[in-house]
Amino acid sequence: MNNTSKKLNGSEILIQCLIEQGVDTIFGYPGGAILNIYDKLYDHKEIKHILTAHEQGASHAADGYARSTGKVGVCFATSGPGSTNLTTGVATAYMDSSPVVFITCNVNSDLIGRDSFQEVDITGVTLPITKCSYIVSNVKNLADTVREAFAIAKSGRPGPVLIDIQKNATADECEYYPVTPEEYFSSTDNRIARLKKSHHPSVSYPDIDLAAIDELAELIDKSEKPLLICGGGVVRAKASQEFRTLASRIDSPVAITVMGGGAFPGGNSLKTGMIGMHGSQASNMACDACDLLIAVGCRFSDRVTLNPAGFAKNAKIVHIDIDPSEIDKNVKTDLHIIGDAKKILNLLLAKLKRDKKNDLWKDYVFSFKRETEYDDRLDETLTPKEILSSAAEILPQDTIVTTDVGQHQMWAIQHFKFDYPGQLITSGGFGTMGFGLGAAIGAQVGNPEKTVLHVTGDGSFRMNCNELCTEEYYKLPIITLIFNNQTLGMVRQWQHLIYKERYSQTTLDRGPDFSKLAEAYGVNGRKVTNVETLRKVLKEAVEARKNGDLTGWVIDCQIDIDEMVRPMVGGNSFISEFMLY
Repeated sequence: MNNTSKKLNGSEILIQCLIEQGVDTIFGYPGGAILNIYDKLYDHKEIKHILTAHEQGASHAADGYARSTGKVGVCFATSGPGSTNLTTGVATAYMDSSPVVFITCNVNSDLIGRDSFQEVDITGVTLPITKCSYIVSNVKNLADTVREAFAIAKSGRPGPVLIDIQKNATADECEYYPVTPEEYFSSTDNRIARLKKSHHPSVSYPDIDLAAIDELAELIDKSEKPLLICGGGVVRAKASQEFRTLASRIDSPVAITVMGGGAFPGGNSLKTGMIGMHGSQASNMACDACDLLIAVGCRFSDRVTLNPAGFAKNAKIVHIDIDPSEIDKNVKTDLHIIGDAKKILNLLLAKLKRDKKNDLWKDYVFSFKRETEYDDRLDETLTPKEILSSAAEILPQDTIVTTDVGQHQMWAIQHFKFDYPGQLITSGGFGTMGFGLGAAIGAQVGNPEKTVLHVTGDGSFRMNCNELCTEEYYKLPIITLIFNNQTLGMVRQWQHLIYKERYSQTTLDRGPDFSKLAEAYGVNGRKVTNVETLRKVLKEAVEARKNGDLTGWVIDCQIDIDEMVRPMVGGNSFISEFMLY
C-alpha cells in the first residue's frame, strides 16, 4: 500500500479509485444528487463518459461493454427515478453473470427516511438482483467500498454490484491512500481479506474435488454416447479453448445454450446447435439418447430442460459450475464439480486415459437436422435465414452480434455462426426486450475496430430506439437489422400454437416508419423487402465504413407475420416431444 496520502473529497476519491481499477469508460446520466461526482469528472478527460438517452440504455451499454471486452463495466445514475431506471439492466446483468459496477447517489444522510425529493432505497430495491450492494454515508468508507465492489463483481461467478453514495459523502473530505488492485486483493488488513477469511461466497470457493475429476474421467472412458453442453460459464471462465479440446478428445457432439454462443465454434463439425425449447432436432434427440451428459457452466433453466423429469433420462448427468447454488437446483445430477471451469477442464484433460472415436453415435445424432430449413418461396418475402446468411457472408467474420429478445434472437443463434467468446451478446436469463441497442453501443465503444451488428424485432426496437441519438452523437457505426413482422412474433407464435389463434394485443400495425425514424436521428435508414436489396444495403454499409463514414445504419427487413421459430417444444414437455419442426 502506498503510504503517501492526500486529502480529497468523496467525488475525487471515487474518480481516483476508478482510475486505480483501470476504468476508462463510464456510461451514465447525471442528476441533482450525483452532480458533485460529475463536476469532478469534468477534470478527468482520461475517462470517457458516454451520455445515453435513458438510464436503462446506460445500464445495457455498460453490460455490453463488459461482455465484449472482459472488463468490468461502470454505470452512473442519480437518485430516485434515475436509480430505479437501472433496475432492468441490473437484473439483466445478474441473470447473465455480467460484471458491472453500478454507482448511484442518494440524498444527504440527514434527509434519509424523510420522503425527501428523489429519495429511494435503491440498495433495497436491487438486493435480490446484485451480488452485493453498499450504502456509503461516510466518506472514510468510500475508497475501500469501491475497491471491494470491483473485486466482487469480477470474482468467482461474475455479476453486478451496486454502490449507493449519499450526497454528503461526495462532498466531505478525508485522507486518500492510493492502492493498486493487486495490493488491495493481497493485503491482510482490509475488507477483502476479512471477506475471504469468513468464506464470503462471492469471493471464496472450495478447492476443486480431485476425486470427482478422476470419477468423471472414468465415466468418459466408459461412455459410448457422450454429449457436452456448452453454457455461458465457459465464456465467463475464458475456458473456450479447453472446452474445444475436451470435445475433440472425447469426440463428443456439443449442444449450446443461449449464453454459450461463441464459446464453441459455430462451424465445428461436432456442434449440434442450440438445446431446449427451440433447440435443434440433433441437440434434443442427442440429449434424449446419450449415456453421459456433461454440462459446463449452465444453469439447467426451464428453457433448456423443459420437463426435468425426462431430461437426459438415459444418462449419467455431470454438472461443472462455479456457483454451488446451481447444483441440483433444477436437474438432479449424478456427479458435480464446483469450481472455475478453465481449471477443472485442464485437470480433466490431464486425467483422460485416451482419445476416443464415437462414429456410430455421431452418425445417429447428426442424422437429425442441426438447423431450420426453409421451403422455397413463391414470392420474394425475406426469410430469417436469408437475412442472417447475407449478414454473415457480407459483414466481417469477427462481427460482434447483439440481440434483443424474441423470435429474432432464436433465429440469430440458429443461423449466425459465432466463433469466439463475446461475439454473441444477448439477454438469456432475464429475456430483456430493449437490451440490444444499448448493448451494441457498449460493445462498439469497447471495440471500436470491430463491426457491431444489432439484431432486433420491431417490438423490441421500439422500446429503446431513443438510443439512436447516442449512436449518432458518438459516431458509432452500428448496423441494426430489424426483423419487422408487425407483431410481437414470439408471443403470437404461442397464441397460434397454444391459444387457438386468439391474437390478443400482439399485432403492431402502427408506426413509426423505422427508416424515417433513423434518418430523423441522423442515422442511415433503409427499408428492404427482398434479399437482393438487403445484400446491396449491407455492402453499402460495409463500404461506407471502409471509407471512414462512421454513421450507423437501421435496416428495416420486412418478413411474414406468421414466420415461426422452428423447431419448438412446448413448456413442461419432454425435450424430444416437438410440437413444431
